[in-house]
Amino acid sequence: MDYKSGYNFGRIDLHIHSTASDGSIDPLEIPCLAQKAGLKAIALTDHDSIDGTKKILTHRHLLGPVKFLTGVEISAAPPDFFSVPGSFHVLGYGFNVDHPDLNQALLQQQIARKNRNPGIISRLNELGFDMSLEEVISASEEKAQIGRPHIARVMVKKGFVDAIDDAFDLYLGKGKSAYIDKPRVETVQAIKLIRSAGGLPILAHPGLLDVRDFNAYEYLLGELVPMGLMGIEVYSPNHSVEETDYFVELAEKFDLLVTGGSDFHGAINPEIQLGTGNGDLCVPYVIYERLNHEINQIKSAACS
Repeated sequence: MDYKSGYNFGRIDLHIHSTASDGSIDPLEIPCLAQKAGLKAIALTDHDSIDGTKKILTHRHLLGPVKFLTGVEISAAPPDFFSVPGSFHVLGYGFNVDHPDLNQALLQQQIARKNRNPGIISRLNELGFDMSLEEVISASEEKAQIGRPHIARVMVKKGFVDAIDDAFDLYLGKGKSAYIDKPRVETVQAIKLIRSAGGLPILAHPGLLDVRDFNAYEYLLGELVPMGLMGIEVYSPNHSVEETDYFVELAEKFDLLVTGGSDFHGAINPEIQLGTGNGDLCVPYVIYERLNHEINQIKSAACS
């Protein structure tokens, strides 16, 4: 499919974060921002949470003409056959937000994230930083989903570091002195959860995976597609032009859905703007149309 031909019909953003996970914008403010940005369709993809998506569904009138897909970004452990540092991120679109297994799994992920925070604060205290979990919670707009970005913001506020990136680079990032890993679901489980809820599982921003060469991606998809993976996030500020073109080729080779989005977090990552990323991102509306078609096909099959 020639996705560039769809640019004239408008652009979309299917990778957005809110205060329901680690963004700085309330979920109910996102529709207004999307309209101001001229977006034709959006999906809220908070980390391990669909609370923000549920809020928007309850206030659909705020969307106006903007189309909306249910979304989530699940933090998963890298599969055994593909050893890389950090998390795999599996996006899900178009699922039933009331699906019990999906909700239970996300709740467990949120609990794991919450239990991680006191340990991080304790390590920072040992390093000489006078701060408490209560300060982090008080400074956060979203009390239910406190994480490392919120801790980093307090570190900046108290003058311990100059910027959020410094907090991660020096203390909170993987392998740093205050880092604590958290339990994750298996990648195949994340895929199965999304599919069981009637959704589309998509590999998020593959360009962020720490791989040695492009051939690794073909091997990875060759394993994940039989497990149920249905798409790949091609358009992302995290991808170079070369990577974007290569991921389009892989999507065609494996007959995968193509998605894209800004990975917008608001003030947490201010250089990334809704809909445009670093300024040159343009995800065409035709991508939303194809995703929506697949979602409707799944619903029809379930009903029959």
